[in-house]
Amino acid sequence: MNVQTRRPANAPHTADATTVEESLAIQEEQSKFDSTDATDVAMQNTLLTPRFYTTDFDELDAIDVSSVREDWDHLIDQMVSDPNKGHFKKNEDWDHVDWDGMEPELKKEFIDFLISSCTAEFSGCVLYKEMKRRGANKDITQLFQLMARDEARHAGFINDALREAGVAVNLGFLTQKKKYTYFRPKFIYYATYLSEKIGYARYITIFRHLQAHPEHRFHPIFKWFEEWCNDEFSHGEAFALLMKTDPKLTSGMNVYWIKFFLTAVYATMCVRDHQRPAFHKALGVDPDWYAHEVYTKTSKLTQQIFPITLDIEHPRWQPTLVKLQKANADLAAAADQGRVFAKIGAQIRAATAFVSLITIPARKHQVPSSTRMEPAY
Repeated sequence: MNVQTRRPANAPHTADATTVEESLAIQEEQSKFDSTDATDVAMQNTLLTPRFYTTDFDELDAIDVSSVREDWDHLIDQMVSDPNKGHFKKNEDWDHVDWDGMEPELKKEFIDFLISSCTAEFSGCVLYKEMKRRGANKDITQLFQLMARDEARHAGFINDALREAGVAVNLGFLTQKKKYTYFRPKFIYYATYLSEKIGYARYITIFRHLQAHPEHRFHPIFKWFEEWCNDEFSHGEAFALLMKTDPKLTSGMNVYWIKFFLTAVYATMCVRDHQRPAFHKALGVDPDWYAHEVYTKTSKLTQQIFPITLDIEHPRWQPTLVKLQKANADLAAAADQGRVFAKIGAQIRAATAFVSLITIPARKHQVPSSTRMEPAY
């Protein structure tokens, strides 16, 4: 594990960078001190870890936003105004963190949470930056430049928090070496839109909970979650507008794809959160309560563009999530112990649980004429 050096007082910071290129250059300079341990964790590719994506950039570049021009210009003007410039860096509100005195299991799970969050943010940055680099459509390249700027700031800020613990992710190494997964543009829309909206719901739920119960705020980074999740909200709005330009994306057979991505994202979140019991105990939240709060908020938000929501009150929903969690835990144990048949059995149980979730009838609703929303939580 590398020894970290203190940032010079006058060193440039990712929070003040106005372009993604400037932010990445700052992070490249810092990466010489980063930890190979954290980078190795970020390099993992499993069903539950954040991935890097690539897509058909020519298809993205051909999008015509004329049909949503008024809402589009309003959103772009808001993002250009850059309300969070300079925000994502430590200031006098950053309390001292006693990493050496932190309970070992909490420390392990919290570092895992930070590495996963950093990788997810940087994944968005890489995808958005590539679209900006390859495209010629001014509307699309401007949007992706702005979103890449935001995601680079988030990743840099999380890496600052990790460096205090003696670890950090070498983001430049990830860009070059991490495996990329190809998704068709419509799958990028569904997955990324949901990632941004559920990210907003997750961060704002934690932020509001810790406002009411500050005794559970065991790390200062949670104080920054409101502005962070508002960036996530804006990015979700952008993908809603992109989908609005082509009504076929949210109708017909594509509704089945929407249901698949909703189910997969909700299920993945639930399984992953139950892998961090010490983290949630320290926050003072029950993972099942937290999941239901996030699902409820996300379902309300996604009504802006998706014609269905999942029935999270269905009598089969919660018991099946429990079965999925148990199957995943048994799968991990079997893999660690080299028990092949137990691993196969756990995989079958997990697949059966997912099928049970996805076959719960969805709730239908009328999509509003305008997708634009404002943060409401």
